Amino acid sequence: MAAMSIATSTCCSSSFPANLSRHIATYSRSPRLPLPRPAWGRSLLAASPPASRLRLRPRTSLSASPAAAHDYEFTDTNGEVELRLDIGKLGIESSRDVFVDVDDMSLLIRAKSDGTLRTLMNVGTLFDRVKSSETIWFIDEDQLVVNLKKVEQELKWPDIDESWKSLTAGITQLLAGISVHIVGDSTDINEAVAKEIAEGIGYLPVCTSELLESATQKSVDTWAASEGVDSVAEAECVVLESLSSHVRTVVATLGGKQGAASRFDKWQYLHSGFTVWLSVSEAGDEASAKEEARRSVSTGSVAYAKADVVVKLGGWDPEYTRAVAQGCLVALKQLTLADKKLAGKKSLYIRLGCRGDWPNIEPPGWDPQSDAPPTNITNI
Repeated sequence: MAAMSIATSTCCSSSFPANLSRHIATYSRSPRLPLPRPAWGRSLLAASPPASRLRLRPRTSLSASPAAAHDYEFTDTNGEVELRLDIGKLGIESSRDVFVDVDDMSLLIRAKSDGTLRTLMNVGTLFDRVKSSETIWFIDEDQLVVNLKKVEQELKWPDIDESWKSLTAGITQLLAGISVHIVGDSTDINEAVAKEIAEGIGYLPVCTSELLESATQKSVDTWAASEGVDSVAEAECVVLESLSSHVRTVVATLGGKQGAASRFDKWQYLHSGFTVWLSVSEAGDEASAKEEARRSVSTGSVAYAKADVVVKLGGWDPEYTRAVAQGCLVALKQLTLADKKLAGKKSLYIRLGCRGDWPNIEPPGWDPQSDAPPTNITNI
């Protein structure tokens, strides 16, 4: 198993053997949103200057529903979400036997039955923030009804928790059709994660390596060996230009020096999508990973630092591809919620021809080759 050490902002303690321990930290340029503790018992750093860590577990646990001993009904209407749990068979005698604990991002429901305090639902990370002080709950015949007020009233919740299923169903409303570009030093990781995300959210997966190899009828490595990495990077930039006008794609770019994303002057078309940098690091705990992510972006020491979101990986194994993809979606969700105009700004950048003026988009007619000083006018 190829172990990759990924910089994370939190120390990864895990019940798995040491060589299976993995963690993810993410960082973005947007204002910070409160980062809760995820429902699956791991913390996640996403889309904010601080980052949280994701403890990778087998794929089955990532897609699981919130821990609950009983079935529930979930609805999202008019700025609030409602849960209905069947409690008819529990022998609950009065509302005094029910305990609902909620904060902005978590929910714990317990009930006393036959002298025993039972957990009915424990959601470590809600799909988004709620106004905990405005929570209402009551018993309606054989159902316990819990009403939660959403902070982001226009955000549609697919379910109560921030699971893989909920994220893949809910993220598209925030992406607004804008494509996602996966960059980083490993082509294999970029492609695996891009395909997982694309399958989950219903976007088209595109691998620049496959397009280049199809056009040249030779492998990228052979091409790089015979003509040099600069030639491959130039060719990939042409591919990215042709893809920049497409929507609803997840593009996996080439890793390493042969990739266009590793060149500071090749990001003109990458900015047309939400860019996620999958970065492998040797950081051993969350604090150092967080600091490493911050330095990467603030110093701009590598071209990947131009990405909208940095996802630090504490290790890699194909078995955990979905966990990494889930971390990317959490980061993108928090990024787009922190800046609700970002998708519209990306769309404007595309409509004006991806002229290289990101993030300060110039008025129509601006010539990137002109000597005119920038006006930094953005109209969305």
